[in-house]
Amino acid sequence: MENRLVSQIEAARLRIRPYARKTEVSFSPDLSAKLGAHIYFKWENHQPTGSFKIRGACNKILVNLLDCQKRGVISASTGNHGLAVAFVCQQEKLALTLYVPASISSLKRQRLEATGARLIFVDGPCERAETLARKEARENGQVFVSPYNDEEVIAGQGTCGLEILEDLPEIEEVMVPIGGGGLIGGVAVYLKTLKPAIKITGIEPENSAFIKNSLEHNHLTNDFPEKPTLAEAVAGGLEEGAITFDLVKKYVDRVITVEEDAIYQAIRLVFKYHQEKVEGAGALAMAGLISYPEIFSGKKVVAVTSGGNIEEALWKKIIYS
Repeated sequence: MENRLVSQIEAARLRIRPYARKTEVSFSPDLSAKLGAHIYFKWENHQPTGSFKIRGACNKILVNLLDCQKRGVISASTGNHGLAVAFVCQQEKLALTLYVPASISSLKRQRLEATGARLIFVDGPCERAETLARKEARENGQVFVSPYNDEEVIAGQGTCGLEILEDLPEIEEVMVPIGGGGLIGGVAVYLKTLKPAIKITGIEPENSAFIKNSLEHNHLTNDFPEKPTLAEAVAGGLEEGAITFDLVKKYVDRVITVEEDAIYQAIRLVFKYHQEKVEGAGALAMAGLISYPEIFSGKKVVAVTSGGNIEEALWKKIIYS
């Protein structure tokens, strides 16, 4: 699958161009001096829907566009993936049904409602919403757009890694937030295949560290005592048999976890030094840098800021408190 994914990523780059932009990679001189590393940020919060999710959703839909037009689209999301699917469906005039956890943030709920998608609210974790959405897709013949557990979605997300290597071929380390593993899976496969010396670090919130816990048990498990996290976009377990877990095992060099206070501090630092608004998940790479500076000391590091969809009141409280 991995060799096929590299080809799919390269093809996806051209396919998604109408909707997903090539985001900037910028050097951070002040944070580099502060932390003793050469730090760059990949600004996925600049995507049209505010997160990297547009890459995978766009690729999946456009690869299967005729089926999507005939049968409609169905998906499940805590927010960012749903926003991305809804955006592409709006542009392509496709019917969309979206299963979302009832705990979704009010900001993301309002934005999803404004797209005209049919929303179905589900009590319980995101993986339950995914299960129900897949069931309806099977029964009604709709095209299911997974948030992460799909080769075509992973290939779309992997274009983020392609752009990093294109802009910074000398990069030594890439830090990527982990939720379902679609972003880090695609990025890691592409970078490790083309430049094996690059180190890939995944970052999870300590309160929702399903991948790290699964790696420690050497099999995918959702048996983890999850707690609420500011990085709600990556919260929750994975589908049984998720293909992303094997990609992480094979291609990711380390997975680290960060405390909630580090995520708060990271959001503040990104705004202080770059005037960028990022959400909790989007701040995970920065949180990893301040939590484990010794790992990255002296290295050229890209921190992927995966998204910026944070409620205004919460963001102001974090920044100005």
